[in-house]
Amino acid sequence: MYTITSFIKIGLITSFMLLVGCASTTQTAEVYDPWEGYNRTMYSINDGFDRAIFKPVAKGYDFIMPPPMSQGVTNFFSDIDDFRVIINDLLQFKFSQAAHDTGRFVLNSTVGVAGIFDVASYGGIEKHREDFGQTLGVWGVGNGPYFVIPILGPSTVRDSVGLIGDAYTSPVIAIDDVATRNALIALFFIDTRANLLGASNILEEAAEDKYSYVRNAYLQYRRNLVHDGNPPDDGYVAEDEILFGDE
Repeated sequence: MYTITSFIKIGLITSFMLLVGCASTTQTAEVYDPWEGYNRTMYSINDGFDRAIFKPVAKGYDFIMPPPMSQGVTNFFSDIDDFRVIINDLLQFKFSQAAHDTGRFVLNSTVGVAGIFDVASYGGIEKHREDFGQTLGVWGVGNGPYFVIPILGPSTVRDSVGLIGDAYTSPVIAIDDVATRNALIALFFIDTRANLLGASNILEEAAEDKYSYVRNAYLQYRRNLVHDGNPPDDGYVAEDEILFGDE
C-alpha cells in the first residue's frame, strides 16, 4: 500500500508536468471557475510551498547532477509512465496506439536498460500522453469546476478523480519495500521539478495574473489532450459545462 505522502507527491508531479507542456499558451475564453475565491487562495499557498521548499531542492539537484545522469533519471520515469499510457490507450479503445506504446515500453525497458536510455525516441517511436482524467473525458465526462488541490496544484473535478486511477496504476506503487518506493517517488518529484525550472521562470515573466494564466493554460492543454490535438472549434470549458456534460 502507498502512503498519503506518496500520493500527494505523485499528484504534484502530474500537475507540474501539465504546466510545462502549456507554459507559453494563452486563453481568453470564459472558463468554469465557480470556486475562484478558494482556488486563488490555495494557488497562493501552493506557490509559497514551492518557493520555500520544492524549488530550492530542485535547484540543488540540478546543480549537483551531471546532465547525462539527470537525463537518464528522467528517461527512467518516462518509461514507467508508458505503462499507465498503455492502460489508458486500451480503455480509450486506441488499440493501434496501444501496440505502438507497448513496443516503445518494451524497447526502452530492455535495450534502453530499464528506460535509462530512450532508444525508442531515437528510433522515431514517439511518446504519447494518456491518463485516467483523459480517459474519463473520452468517455464523455465533463471537466466539472476548475479546482486547485492542496499541494497537488491545478486540476478539475474530473481530473482529480483521474489522479486516483493514475496513482493505483503506477508500477512504483507496486513496490513492496516502503523505503525503496518512497525514495523513487521522492527522486521522481525532484527530477521533474528540476526539469521545470525553466518553465517556472517563463511563468514569472509571462503573466501579471499568474493564477489565471496557469488555470487557462491547464484547461486548454487538457482539452487538447482529450481531443488528441484536435479540439472542436466551439470554445471550451463553458460556464454551463457540468460534470457529466459533453467535453
